[in-house]
Amino acid sequence: MSNLPEKTALIRKYNIPGPRYTSYPTVPYWDEKSFSTEAYLKTLKRSFDESNDKEGISLYIHLPFCESLCTFCACHKRITKKHTVEEPYIQAVLKEWQMYLNLFGRKPHIKEIHLGGGTPTFFSEANLKHLLTTIFASAEIDAKPELSFEGHPNNTRRTHLQTLYDLGFRRVSFGVQDYDPIVQRAIHRIQPIENVQSATSAAREIGYTSISHDLVFGLPFQTWKSMESTIRRTIAQKPDRLAFYSYAHVPWIKGVGQRGFDEKDLPSGEEKRALYENGKALLQELGYIEIGMDHFSLPTDDLYQSMINKKIHRNFMGYTSSSTQLMVGLGMSAIGDSWYGFAQNEKELEAYYARLEANELPLFRGHILTEEDLIIRRHILNLMCLLETHWDKPEQQFTALPAVLDRLKEMQQDGLIEIKENALYITELGRVFARNICMAFDLRMLADKPQTRIFSMTV
Repeated sequence: MSNLPEKTALIRKYNIPGPRYTSYPTVPYWDEKSFSTEAYLKTLKRSFDESNDKEGISLYIHLPFCESLCTFCACHKRITKKHTVEEPYIQAVLKEWQMYLNLFGRKPHIKEIHLGGGTPTFFSEANLKHLLTTIFASAEIDAKPELSFEGHPNNTRRTHLQTLYDLGFRRVSFGVQDYDPIVQRAIHRIQPIENVQSATSAAREIGYTSISHDLVFGLPFQTWKSMESTIRRTIAQKPDRLAFYSYAHVPWIKGVGQRGFDEKDLPSGEEKRALYENGKALLQELGYIEIGMDHFSLPTDDLYQSMINKKIHRNFMGYTSSSTQLMVGLGMSAIGDSWYGFAQNEKELEAYYARLEANELPLFRGHILTEEDLIIRRHILNLMCLLETHWDKPEQQFTALPAVLDRLKEMQQDGLIEIKENALYITELGRVFARNICMAFDLRMLADKPQTRIFSMTV
């Protein structure tokens, strides 16, 4: 396994609270006071006009319902076993989509759709088909669209997989987390391996070309012995890609379900990092390649190809193999990204419905990026996706760059980065600390350091 002792001192030094950088600025640093729906929609229309014909747009559709609460989850969801909630929600999402169609003024060209949650497979096959065929009828669909969804192995039926495949979906991500029964009980995610195997086999038989499994390290009661078993049982199923996420312990955030265990049940910072380092070494030994941060894929998967071709992208959905300038977020709590601005929908279901009933887009907060924000955003995206960034051109430079480089000196001395010829490169040792490196560029956070803990630990 990985040589951990040489990293122990660095982990102690750099394991501090920090953002995950699925956006810049990060959500806690959005300038909400100066945000307005009108201003955001102007940026959205500008982005649509600039990019629709060249590359198309992306849709993220948030489907929030779950039948039971997983106590490790920090997503926005609604727990219910009543499936009568499906049709009203689908109608609300379609009404929201129509509002965006009215704004665009012409048919959008859809390149990418992702169904997230919650549990998208909570919804019936018929309701998912109605949602998607209605959207497809209103748009031009790319010749090779990137269509993906998240499936819960306990309730993803073969008919779900077939219905979505027939609609053009070729990528599915199954949330596995951990196979150990003690961990599963602690996080309230009882999920027999037979269910994962059945869903994975069915997806492969139907013809899905990219099957992903999501694992989480740092969960309560996890040990390397149990984590190794989970990884080996996962690899036996040969998923095309893996997300190996760090558990974000944020019980102070309203609405999260992280109450099923105590702090003392979690691995320590060093134990948690050992889970990752040993897991990474095992995955690489078994043929998987590390992509960006916390993601792995087989060389045959297009996520690897996009990394090699420097086309990999990162957004609120994590790493993607393609990118669009404009992403429309639909559904409760969904976040839209116009490149020039971010906007989030109402996080409570009743508020989301009420705004739509009033014929209003259900946006409740957001941020319009300044010119400096846009430059910093590009640097952080480069670091998170390509593990390097450059400032040899005037449009890549900003006033605070000398101060950023000064903050990075200690990381350079510690061997986490190399700086040469107006460029920064994250070293193999530094990959672990990518979030910390990005924090040196985070001018908004540095100008207003949080007085209370709002982020999970970086390591």
